[in-house]
Amino acid sequence: MKKNALDATDIRILSAVQKHGQLSKIKLAEIVNISATPCWARLDRLKAAGFIRGYHAELALDRIVDFTQVIVTVSLTHHRKVDFERFEAHIMSLDEVTECIATGGGMDYVMKTTTPSLAAFQSLMDELLSLDIEIDRYMTYIATRRVKSSQPNLAKLVVRASN
Repeated sequence: MKKNALDATDIRILSAVQKHGQLSKIKLAEIVNISATPCWARLDRLKAAGFIRGYHAELALDRIVDFTQVIVTVSLTHHRKVDFERFEAHIMSLDEVTECIATGGGMDYVMKTTTPSLAAFQSLMDELLSLDIEIDRYMTYIATRRVKSSQPNLAKLVVRASN
């Protein structure tokens, strides 16, 4: 399936799954407003085509454990492909880094880290700086509270992209 091969019903199915996660065949069909069998067939087709990467639960982490969340911007010393690959390969192996986005502009990466404490975060950064992954400089921003965390509105993105 190409991007433009998705019709309005496919977008409704993907939006419902994005918002609600795994749903029963009947509930998904009800939300999408088509009968259950064709709805489920479309969902299977969308999964097979790789449009759905997985399902997860959003946990109320603050109700489970104390933690420190830090946003880190990172600039590498050199900007060769091998430097980016080495850095990214190491970041992929770290459970403490929950998100990492490559950026253009002044910094090369923006990372979200979650650790048990500020001391644990500093140990993580000390470890990263001691490795041969070419970190030139970094800046940290302590997250004090979550204001918003959501997925993009797929239906609005599709409409705006087609205009």
